[in-house]
Amino acid sequence: MLIKNLKNKNILITGADGFIGSHLTEALFKFNCNLRVMTMYNSFNTWGWLDTIDNKVLKNIEVISGDIRDKKFVNNACKNIDYIFHLASLIAIPHSYNSPYAYLETNALGTLNLVESSLENNIKKIIHTSTSEVYGESSKIPINELELIKAKSPYSAMKIAADQIAYSYFSTYNLPITILRPFNTFGPRQSCRAIIPTIITQLLNTKNKIKLGSLYPTRDFLYVADTVDGFIKSLLSEKNIGEIINIGSGYEISIGNLVQMIQKIMKTKFLVSTDKDRIRPKPGEVFRLKADIKKAKKLLNWKPKYTGKDGLQKSLLITIKWFKDNKHLYKDDLYNQ
Repeated sequence: MLIKNLKNKNILITGADGFIGSHLTEALFKFNCNLRVMTMYNSFNTWGWLDTIDNKVLKNIEVISGDIRDKKFVNNACKNIDYIFHLASLIAIPHSYNSPYAYLETNALGTLNLVESSLENNIKKIIHTSTSEVYGESSKIPINELELIKAKSPYSAMKIAADQIAYSYFSTYNLPITILRPFNTFGPRQSCRAIIPTIITQLLNTKNKIKLGSLYPTRDFLYVADTVDGFIKSLLSEKNIGEIINIGSGYEISIGNLVQMIQKIMKTKFLVSTDKDRIRPKPGEVFRLKADIKKAKKLLNWKPKYTGKDGLQKSLLITIKWFKDNKHLYKDDLYNQ
C-alpha cells in the first residue's frame, strides 16, 4: 500500500504527550493532515510535553485525554481515523520491577484495546512501537530483526507481549501493522530517568559531581528527529506491512565513553559516583545494544542523519542547549525511576 501524501488524512497518535510522541506530533503537523492526539487524563488539565510545543500546532489539532487501558475510550478515539501511530506505553525500566501489573495493563492490554478498536474501525495502517530491550542480551552484534526475543525486565516482557498481540492481529485478521523497534532515542524533552538527560541536568546544576549507575553497558543512541523520520517513513512505505523493523544509529558507545563525550562538549570536569539505586539488578542488565538497520534502509528508504561519533556529538550539542534553556522543567536532584 503506497501512501503518496498525508494531506487531509486523519491520523491518531497515542502517547502524544510523551517524549517521542510530542516530536512526532510537531513533525506530522507539517504534512497538513488532520491530527487527533491522545494524552493521559489527569485532573490538572495538562497535556505533558504537548504543553511546550508551538501554540499554532495546538490550536489546529484535536487533543483527547483518557486512558489506553479503557476500551471504550480507545474505540471512540479510533473512529473516523485512517492511520495510527501507537506510542502509549509505560517505559521506565527500573519502575517496572516495582509496578509490573501497571506495565501489563498499559503496554499489553492497552495494545489489545488498540488493535481490537482498529479492527472495528477499519484502520488502514498502524505503526506499533516496540523497543530494542526485547532482544535482551543478544548473541550477535549488531542485532537484526531475526534475533530471538528475551525479556530481562518486566518492562521488556510486557513490550514483547504487546508486540506479539499486534503481530497476531496482522497474521490472524490481516490488520495492516508495522512493528517499529527503536533503539535508545534521546533529545529534547526526554525524562531524566534516561542516561543522557540525567548526565546533562546534573552537570547543569551540581557542576562537579554526578551520580550514575553502571558505566560498562553499551548503547546505540538515536537522535529523536531521526526516530520521528523513521516513524513517518514507516507509514509512507508500501513494503512493510507485517514487518518488524529496527531503527537505530548503528553506532555503539559505552556509558563511560558517553560521559566523557558530554564532559568535553560541556567543557567541565566532574567526578562520577555510583548510585546503587540506579543500577539494574544484574540478571536484568542488557550489556550491549547496537542496531543492524539494513532492513530499515531497504524497506523504508530510511537512514539516520546523525551517524557515528560526529553525529552523536552534533545531536548532543542540540540536546544540551535545549536542556540549558529548559532546566527549570526538571528536578535534577530527584532520581525518577
